[in-house]
Amino acid sequence: MTVDIPLWTKAATLLDWIQPPRAVVAHHPDDNNTDPHPYTWFPGGVLNTCYNAVDRHCLTQPNCPALIWDSTMVQAQRIFTYAQLLDHVQTLAGVLQSHGVGKGDTVLLYMPMVPEAVFTLLACARLGAVHSAVFGGFAPKELAKRINDCQPKVILTATCGIEPKRIIPYIPLLESALQLSSHKVPIRIILQRPSKLIVPINTTAGDRDYSHEMERIRRTNAQVKTCTPVRSEDPLYVLYTSGTTGTPKGITRTNGGHAVALRWSMDHIFNVKAGETMFTASDIGWAVSHSYTVYGPFLAGATSIMYEGKPVQTPDAGVFWRLLSQYKVKVMFTAPTAIRAIRREDPEGLLAKKYPLTHLKAVFVAGERSDLDTLNWCQGIVGPDCYVIDNYWQTETGFPITSTCLGSGTVEKVKFGSAGKQVPGSTVVILSEETNEPVAGPNEFGNIVLKLPLPPASFPYLWNNEASYGSSYFEKYPGYYDTGDAGMIDEEGYLHVMSRTDDIINVAGHRLSTGSIEQILLAHPQIVECCVVPLPDRMKGHVPLGIVVLQHQEGVSADFAKTILPDLVAATRRDLGAIACFETAILVTRLPKTRSGKILRRCIRDMVEGKPVRVPGTIEDTNVLLEVQDALYENQLIAQKTLPSPTSLTSKL
Repeated sequence: MTVDIPLWTKAATLLDWIQPPRAVVAHHPDDNNTDPHPYTWFPGGVLNTCYNAVDRHCLTQPNCPALIWDSTMVQAQRIFTYAQLLDHVQTLAGVLQSHGVGKGDTVLLYMPMVPEAVFTLLACARLGAVHSAVFGGFAPKELAKRINDCQPKVILTATCGIEPKRIIPYIPLLESALQLSSHKVPIRIILQRPSKLIVPINTTAGDRDYSHEMERIRRTNAQVKTCTPVRSEDPLYVLYTSGTTGTPKGITRTNGGHAVALRWSMDHIFNVKAGETMFTASDIGWAVSHSYTVYGPFLAGATSIMYEGKPVQTPDAGVFWRLLSQYKVKVMFTAPTAIRAIRREDPEGLLAKKYPLTHLKAVFVAGERSDLDTLNWCQGIVGPDCYVIDNYWQTETGFPITSTCLGSGTVEKVKFGSAGKQVPGSTVVILSEETNEPVAGPNEFGNIVLKLPLPPASFPYLWNNEASYGSSYFEKYPGYYDTGDAGMIDEEGYLHVMSRTDDIINVAGHRLSTGSIEQILLAHPQIVECCVVPLPDRMKGHVPLGIVVLQHQEGVSADFAKTILPDLVAATRRDLGAIACFETAILVTRLPKTRSGKILRRCIRDMVEGKPVRVPGTIEDTNVLLEVQDALYENQLIAQKTLPSPTSLTSKL
């Protein structure tokens, strides 16, 4: 077991403990040696995450802004100081407590990007309850699975979510999910969205109005003033990811390791201090927002921006730059997909020039592979005094595995095309695909794994799913956590994440990474987005198929095969060689993605291979899959259309 004991000992001192831990990490294998990850971070420690995120800052900086909510969907901005944040959290904790929520109970959120979602997370942490956030608008079938698994005592929701071209009523979706679920939730607290959608409150069915509940607790002075002590290993939250079997996996985060790692990461990785501002452009239902809209910034006493809107069309592609400038943001965190969308709408960056970005020191990107053109374009927008940093992590790890760290003293160089060097706490290893042993040297392609123990913020188990925890993550490579990604570490120690392990294409015995081909395609000036999937071939087994989105569709798409495709074929042969056998690509107007911006390559791959397409509940727009299916069919790459109509497809999610 290799752990940097001095580093994590010092990191733990950045928190207020009710009872300090007796060690940094404990190794406790069971008698049968069946526990795949037998480690506990900061054993013996007792603390409260809400106290560390809110209460203690009220003693030193009560009037410092904690949360800034900016909504382009309702044209509103609200600023909450740490003192005001504490008041809302204490009051909402009183509401939950009045409905029987206590230590170890679960509470489910089904909320849009509103401040009340943040209050809910912190109120649960205050009580020692376990929160489980499901982003608003999630399909009833998938929502029902999560309700059945975590069995909440209370659900907090809102009347609707608001998007640029539509309003999404949440209550009918929630009611459908509750009808599908076997677990019955006694209390549902509903936030009315004024002037957009008001619904009647059915108190006999267990519905409660959020504002009325908060007023009741204030009127009776029933706020929860004292935080519940919890052990380091007690759960803080459950966050579900889509499982390969169709059963969602409940990633469970525990209090001690999570709080230490997130607090430390604000100093070491992001270099955001108390009183400084961070903007994380991520839905509250995703791990990135849990870590760096809520817990990370608040644990550090910083100011966090919560944005309701899109990177484009609300009102235009300059909204992110406006937020960065208006609120003097030091560090931004977003997905490459958002940057690509902004670039497509404003390729010359004219909207960005309207807003001075004098306070911005870094833009961190993660969640999807970052191509060189997107990174270079972003660097040109923010200027030479700001870093653009690709970093790599997963929902399971809770914070970055690799990055360029801004607070480590001397900032190492940023190497575009890589996701940086390993962050302390993670030991990244490349395993040979043939031997499952560590590769002999740098620049050797293989499976990316993490040597155990996992870093402090990682998940020690899956909620109610011990068997899948071991089989999904640790069984294939004993002693390691399987990331499911493939790539290499270069001679300078920088990690290059090339693809998911199931996105490797076997072309006549040559194993090629889809990521390496995508990098080549994205280097073409006309292409703003693409994905590569294996296309079945009688002679070679598979060949690469490119699916691309052009910068300007008009007047170009008709000549794509004559003008652009030959350039792509030539570039692939030049950079990868003739063994790549890349000859086929089709045009689409957009790619299917999850709401966090990840391209749904697996769905397209299954479509091309004639397999049943398992559409995840996290898909942003089901119509895009149908558009891709039409393009594949029209180009005679699939024999028949198997996906149902948009209405039927949505109803199955």
